[in-house]
Amino acid sequence: MDARESMTMTTIGVVRFTVGETPVELSVYWLNIYGGGLFLPFRDATYTSETYGAGRYLFDTIKGSDPVPFTHAQDEKQIMLDFNYAYNPSCSYNDRWVCPLAPTENRLDVLIPAGEKNYKEDRS
Repeated sequence: MDARESMTMTTIGVVRFTVGETPVELSVYWLNIYGGGLFLPFRDATYTSETYGAGRYLFDTIKGSDPVPFTHAQDEKQIMLDFNYAYNPSCSYNDRWVCPLAPTENRLDVLIPAGEKNYKEDRS
């Protein structure tokens, strides 16, 4: 994909949960490009030093990383989010890749110390 192209997503839902005592929410998207699929990008407070600065992905169904299926609980649908499966986008490994990053509404002020961390050595 060319860097000038836009990667459009449609918000299809919101997941609400707590981290410690802090209530948070993340938007879940449908990718409107190359085959579509559910997509959940996020950035948490670990981005400053522990994880990729632009955020990580929790799932991208077009690439085969599926969320735990929805189940019914009264009038709400539920999904299990396992942040141990959070991973870096392709662009974190190679500057030639262009990736959709975590939109503003998916930037959390809490730490989620799970999943893939930085892979690059600190050369300072």
